[in-house]
Amino acid sequence: MMRTGEYMNKYMLGGLALLLLLASALLWMLRPGPQRTEGSAAPDFTLPDQDGRIHRLSDYAGRWLVLYFYPRDDTPGCTREACRFRDAIGALGDLNAAVAGVSVDDTRSHAGFARKHQLPFPLLSDPGGHTAAAYDSLLNLGLVRFARRRTFIIAPDGRIAARFDKVDPARHAQQVAHALQALQQAGMTPPRPPPGQ
Repeated sequence: MMRTGEYMNKYMLGGLALLLLLASALLWMLRPGPQRTEGSAAPDFTLPDQDGRIHRLSDYAGRWLVLYFYPRDDTPGCTREACRFRDAIGALGDLNAAVAGVSVDDTRSHAGFARKHQLPFPLLSDPGGHTAAAYDSLLNLGLVRFARRRTFIIAPDGRIAARFDKVDPARHAQQVAHALQALQQAGMTPPRPPPGQ
């Protein structure tokens, strides 16, 4: 016969094994995907905005595009970031740059968010997360998916000119404007990646 102490040890070890299994699964889901590097071709997309209008990467050919991914409409950090881009839209327009936000929220949610905060740029709906995944910006926790807070500056030729993986919502629009200015002053077109990339 097993004693109470032996039962306790058996259940504690089983619980510890289960906890390690869950932690491993979580770390696997959070692993980084392949990186879209500066100079590589920006992945194409076809997504509806808050008004149901379809946007494609090719719609922005010939001008700069600030494509920013954010987790959720109407959350504090996402609202701060969107409003900063709204406030900087004139300066970004002077730099021949369009702005588009992308999240996994639906068009109805985007419409309310854009209306509430008077956002003058498209919020693209990516409910399946396919575009966010193509830009290495999808956080998939199994039943719940979010876009990671990341931004890509796409050059007029359709290549990624700059990538921002660590974003401070309060200062990011200004950071993007400075990066655009520096890219344009340097006469930079993004470097071409090696063949096969």
